[in-house]
Amino acid sequence: MIEATVYVVDDDESARESLAFLLESADFQVVAYASAPAFLDALPTARPGCVITDVRMPEMSGQELVARLAALNARMPVIMITGHGDIPMAVEAMRSGVVDFIEKPFSESRILDALKRAMNALESPSMSDDQAEILHRLETLSERERQVLDGVVAGHPNKVIARELGISPRTVEIYRAKLMTKMHADNLAALVRMTLAVRG
Repeated sequence: MIEATVYVVDDDESARESLAFLLESADFQVVAYASAPAFLDALPTARPGCVITDVRMPEMSGQELVARLAALNARMPVIMITGHGDIPMAVEAMRSGVVDFIEKPFSESRILDALKRAMNALESPSMSDDQAEILHRLETLSERERQVLDGVVAGHPNKVIARELGISPRTVEIYRAKLMTKMHADNLAALVRMTLAVRG
């Protein structure tokens, strides 16, 4: 793995410091910023690396930061963390190219796993083997599971998917659980990320 820096961008001082401490304990080089504008100011001289940012920050949100990085053509994988996650927000984040969308409180292994993926994305943008495996998993889905997946990836809540398909929200939940098992996705962000990786 290439030597890269993890940039932690969070306005919450205690959250920022505890995350930085956790990552430094795992041998990552960490630079922390209290706001997105402060990070962007330092970007021209920043070393290669990835960004962990909170979604809700006063001066500039995590989503706005991701958009700015894309506009600046800065190839820095982003992991988004939030205390107030919802399905549309997660889907929007994944569509904008975020590596992972993690809800607080999160386990140490969850954030380290996301970081490993982010560092791999930094190293090699192509994931052809992974994509082939994801396509294979998609082929195992039933027609109804695919329809539910389409609804989830579009950011629709269960009630909306149920109404569109003419089934109950409980049935949508069952199909969603089945397709997450078939896709080997342990959370919604992983499911959306995998699907977007092959569908764009």
